[in-house]
This record gives sequence, structure tokens and C-alpha cells, in this order.
Amino acid sequence: MIKTILVPATGGEADAAGYAGALPIARSFAAHIDALHVRMDPVEVAVSMSTEGAGGTLLEGIIDSLTRDADAAEAKARAGFSEFCSREGLSLVTAPGEAAAKPSGQFHVETGQEARWTAVYGLTSDLAVAPRGVAGSDAVARSTLETLLLESGRPLLIPGALPTPTTLAERIAIAWKPTAQATRAVAYAMPLIARAKEVTVLTVEEDEGRRDAANRLIAYFAWHGIKAVAERLAPGPLGAAATLLAAASAKAELLVMGGYGHTRLREWVFGGFTQRVLADAPLSVLIAH
Repeated sequence: MIKTILVPATGGEADAAGYAGALPIARSFAAHIDALHVRMDPVEVAVSMSTEGAGGTLLEGIIDSLTRDADAAEAKARAGFSEFCSREGLSLVTAPGEAAAKPSGQFHVETGQEARWTAVYGLTSDLAVAPRGVAGSDAVARSTLETLLLESGRPLLIPGALPTPTTLAERIAIAWKPTAQATRAVAYAMPLIARAKEVTVLTVEEDEGRRDAANRLIAYFAWHGIKAVAERLAPGPLGAAATLLAAASAKAELLVMGGYGHTRLREWVFGGFTQRVLADAPLSVLIAH
């Protein structure tokens, strides 16, 4: 069951995509959306920006300017979330009993490093929803995605490049490999998979063992009363990642997958297919490490 959803609130253009991705889930499960805004620490940033030997007056001026920027960003983020909740009929509450089994929201503010605070809040959320960002903020958004996936221990939903559906995904594709990461992704996605009308297990034609693994997953779903079908794909000229992503985009509104790839930690989680998905997948993706 999904009852708490974490959404980073930066005050930027990408916030709307995060809220739109969280809304159908919040409505379907009467869940609570925790919008987290992380203010920069003006002193920390000013010290890192200042040149060696900078005078106290200059440093003070930098801190004052950064504080005004932080105040403006917080105000914009708070106003954006308040407008979203008002428009969509979400109650602003601070405790479970206040929600009366309806979707609700809450705005949180912390000061410091955004990646660290999103990981902290992610530890006690059922799901995090974070967009890829927009031009000019891609590096910050990517850092948030990586931190949530690697350090929260929770699933991450990344809204797709196409307009976000206003209801739960009716067609779900699963990028299946017999790995712990893919298994965890499926387990986290079960509340959504159970409500889907079509579930397709996609595997890339690499070995016979992969076919058996897909059949075992379909049998597992059957025990849960979920009807699923398997589709085995031959790698196309652009490689397995492009082939699988194209198939998923044609068959589903949501792709469920594990984060895996190469050997070193960040490359291992964000290598190959995962890199492609994080960069520009047209459909929404639920991913777990």
C-alpha cells in the first residue's frame, strides 16, 4: 500500500511534473504528498564562493544576497504547492488523522544540501516522485534522482517526457531481469500492477534462462490474481536498451525496472539501459535499486 509520497519542491518549473506524477497515486490510495523544499545554507555557499582573504563586509554582502535568493525560492515553492493542493482539492494536514481517508499534502522546509535531505526524507516514504528537471537544472535534478535511488532504499517514480496521465497507469510494462534490483522494483510496484488492466513482462533475447525467469514471474503474478503476458525481444540495431524502451513505450504508460548496469557503484546502477531511461524515457518509470 502506498500512503506517503515524497516530492522535491524546488520552486522551479519541474515541480509541476512531480506533483502531476504523484497526484493519481495519491488519489487512488488516499495517500499523503510530502513536498520537500531544501533551502541553500547562505553561509556555507558564501564561504565556498568567496576568495581567500575576502573581507568581512564583502562576505556579509554575499550572505545577504544569498539569503534573499533562498527566501524567494522558498516562497515560490510554497506558493506553487499551495496552489496545486487548492486546485486539486488536497487538504493540507500534518497528522494522519486529519486527512479523513482522503489524499492530502504537507510542505516541509529544511536547510542544507538538497541531495542529503531528500535521501533522509526518502527513508520514511513509500514512494518518491522526482522529475528529470528542465534545461539549466538538469545537473541538480540528476543528483537528486541518483541520491534518492541509491540512498533512500525506496522506489523512485520519474514522470515521463510525455504528458503525465491523470489516472493510474492501465498498461504496465516490466523490464525483467532475474536480479535483486528488478525483483525489488516489482515488489514495490505491486499496488500499481494489481490495478493495471494489462501487464507485459519484457525481456531481451540473450539466453534461454531469461525466458524461464519471465515465465516464473508470470506464474508469481498469477498467484496474486494478476494476468500478465511475456514478450521476448530481439536486440535491434541500436542495442538492447533502445529496443526494450521502444517496446515499453508502445505498450504501456508505466515501465517498472531495476537499476543495474556496469561494475563501479554509480556506473553499475546508472549504466546502459538505466542511463537511457533517466535521460529521456517518453513514459513514466518506476525504478528501484
